[in-house]
Amino acid sequence: MKIGLRIDVDTFRGTRFGVPHLCSFLADHSIRATFFFSLGPDNMGRHIRRLIRPAFFLKMLRSRAPNIYGWDIILKGTLWQGPLIEKKLAPIIQTASEEGHEIGFHAWDHYYWQAHIDTMNSEIIYQSIHKGVEELRRITGQVPVCSAVPGWKCNDMTLIEKNKFPFKYNSDCRGTSIFYPQVKEKILLQPQIPVTLPTYDEVIGHQGITNNNYNDYLISLIKPNRLNVLTIHAEVEGISCKEMFENFITRATTRGITFVPLGTLLPESHKISKAQIVPGTIKGREGWVAYQRLSK
Repeated sequence: MKIGLRIDVDTFRGTRFGVPHLCSFLADHSIRATFFFSLGPDNMGRHIRRLIRPAFFLKMLRSRAPNIYGWDIILKGTLWQGPLIEKKLAPIIQTASEEGHEIGFHAWDHYYWQAHIDTMNSEIIYQSIHKGVEELRRITGQVPVCSAVPGWKCNDMTLIEKNKFPFKYNSDCRGTSIFYPQVKEKILLQPQIPVTLPTYDEVIGHQGITNNNYNDYLISLIKPNRLNVLTIHAEVEGISCKEMFENFITRATTRGITFVPLGTLLPESHKISKAQIVPGTIKGREGWVAYQRLSK
């Protein structure tokens, strides 16, 4: 069995501390993954305003967010604009590329995208992607081959704007199979590789799932003869939960499970279907996310 391993890097802290640790650990196990990098200002602390929403407040309590993410992430950018990730931490991004990992674009301003995608017009979406793509090209010397929107918040306008960039694929939604996205009557030829497995923050604290049995639960969801795509976060599995993630990798590999960059799953997909991307909800995640809906 294969798992497409996707690593989202949302913050300054995740880039600075989580990425080097993950690169070192993965190198020890000869594993290559797909890193999706945020490049611009780290304003993630502005999400603290969402505490007035009961669902977000309960999620923060359930996932023990201050212990997992650190107060520097939770408060980053609350009083003034946060630090530019690409300006201060470019060598770390470059190293990940040089070590053979697949490099993709995640966000220019991760917070802004999540908070404002519902009101962003096509020009704002295009410029947000363009700035990040150009910075990754400058840092790595190559145009990123893929992209993934923050928080799985993707709409038809985003798909149209992404189609103007030379991405080999995108990973913008949750779903079950690799597909070509359909926008109205048009089929876009940038395949989507959806995430099929839950993230740590979505399930921890639900239905008796704790750090002690989380790996058992995750392994139980991995199935042969289906698409298995896992998202981890540099801020979580690369820092606060690194020992748990290392144990997961060890246990999975002893069961014959291999980990690969998402892009390597494309040639193995013999028949790629078409599907629409629509808003939906996922238990354990506040707000809407983009979801694959198979076309008739």
